[in-house]
Amino acid sequence: MATAYDIAMKPGNIEEGGSAPAVTVENLHKSFESQKVLNGISLSVSRGETLAVLGRSGTGKSVLLRLIIGLEKPDSGSVRIHGQETAGMALDRMGEIRKKMGFLFQHAALYDSLTVAENVAFPLEHHRRDMSKAERGDRVKHLLAEVGMEGNLDKMPSDISGGMQKRVGLARALALEPEILLLDEPTAGLDPISSGEIDDLVLKLQREHQMASIVVTHDLHSAKTIADRLALLNEGKVVIEGSFAELQQCDIGFVQEFLKQS
Repeated sequence: MATAYDIAMKPGNIEEGGSAPAVTVENLHKSFESQKVLNGISLSVSRGETLAVLGRSGTGKSVLLRLIIGLEKPDSGSVRIHGQETAGMALDRMGEIRKKMGFLFQHAALYDSLTVAENVAFPLEHHRRDMSKAERGDRVKHLLAEVGMEGNLDKMPSDISGGMQKRVGLARALALEPEILLLDEPTAGLDPISSGEIDDLVLKLQREHQMASIVVTHDLHSAKTIADRLALLNEGKVVIEGSFAELQQCDIGFVQEFLKQS
C-alpha cells in the first residue's frame, strides 16, 4: 500500500516559471464536512526565502502544506508552483512537480522496517534509476553527513531518538535536490536542546541549498530563529504577515495573546 510519502515523491522536473514565486497560494478554501479549515488563505514564498506559518493547533497549518504538495485538493482558490497552477493538473505532471518538493512530515514518517540509510535511499531507488548503486550509496552518506547522522547508517528508526529521526527525515527530504522544502512541525515533541539543533540544521541547509521553504509550527522561538517572514493564522485566515518585530508591534488582540502564550 502506498504511503503519504510515496504519493508525495512521484518523479519529474519543474520548469522554472520565470520570476514567479516558488509557491503562491491565493484565496485558498478547504473544509472537511461542516468544518471550515482554511477560509481564504493567500501566501507566497520565493527561492532562498523561509516563511513560517504559525497558529494554534487545528488552525489548518498542516492542511495548507498538504494542499501545496497535492495530497489534498482545495475546495476553491489557487495553488501555483513556479507560476504553474496545480488544480486540475494531470497526475503525471503533478508527479513532476512533486519531485522537486521535499517534505518533512511531523513525525518524520520513517519506514520502521528500513535502516536509516535505506530510508534516505528510498526516493533515490525509486526516482533516480539513472544512478548506480554505488552513486546512490555515496549520495546517502553525503546527505546523512549533512545532517550529522553519518555514524548511524545501519541503525533502525526505533534505535534513534526523535530528534535524530527528524534529521533522517530531513536527509530524505533533500535526497532529490528539491527546490522547495516543506516542513511540518519540525521541532514538535523535542526537548529544547534538540529543537535548537533542528533549527540550526534548517538554517544551515537553507544557506547551503537556497531553497524556498515553508515551515508550519506552533513553536514561536523556532519560527523567529529560522524564518525570514512569519504568517499567523486564526479561524482559517491570515491575521498578520511580516517580520517578528512587526508581529510584536501589531495591536490586534489575537496577535498579542498568541505572542504572550507562545
